[in-house]
Amino acid sequence: MSGSDTKADLHHYLRTAREALLWKLDGLDEYDLRRPLTPTGTNLLGLVKHVALTEAGYLGAVFGRPLDDVLPGLEDDAETNADMWATLDESRDRVEAFYRRVWQHSDATIEALDLDAIGRVPWWPAEHREVTLHLVLTHMIAEAHRHAGHADIVRELIDGAAGLRADNNNLAPGDATWWQDYRARLQQVAEAARDA
Repeated sequence: MSGSDTKADLHHYLRTAREALLWKLDGLDEYDLRRPLTPTGTNLLGLVKHVALTEAGYLGAVFGRPLDDVLPGLEDDAETNADMWATLDESRDRVEAFYRRVWQHSDATIEALDLDAIGRVPWWPAEHREVTLHLVLTHMIAEAHRHAGHADIVRELIDGAAGLRADNNNLAPGDATWWQDYRARLQQVAEAARDA
C-alpha cells in the first residue's frame, strides 16, 4: 500500500478480499464446496458466486461497462437466492474462472476511471443511485471482506482450516490441544454467564 494513492490502496484491499475468499476453496471437493453449513444455507461456492456476480454489477454495469456471459443468479426472474449457490453444471472451475474474469473486468474499470467518476446503481433507491467509483470500491471491499469472513467460518466447520491465507493464517499461535483448551475455557465462561 502506498499511503498516498487512495485508489491503489482501495484496489489493494479489494484484491486481498478476493484472494482470501478463493483460498477458502483450496483442497476441497465439490461436495464440501456446496455443503450448506448454516440454517440459511451458507456454502463456500455460493459465497464466491455471489461476490463475483455482485462485483460484476457494481464495477461493470454501474459504470456502463456490463460484463458479457455472466453466471445466472441475479436476473429479474431468477429464483430467490439463486446467486447464493452453484447448480450442478456450475462447477468449482467454472465459478472460479468466472470470478477471475470478473476481476479482470473490474480491474480494467478501476484503472480506467478516476475515483470521482459517476455511475448509477439501478437497484438502489432513486435518491442514492448516483455514486462515485470511490463509493463503489468502498462498498465492494466491505462486501467481499464480509463474505470472506463467512467463508472463513464455513471452511473452519468443514475441516478446521482458518485464517486470511495459507501463508498467513493471522490466528493466535497454538496447536490443536491449545485450541481445544481455549475453546473449553470460552465454553465455561459462556455457561457461567448464562447461570449468573
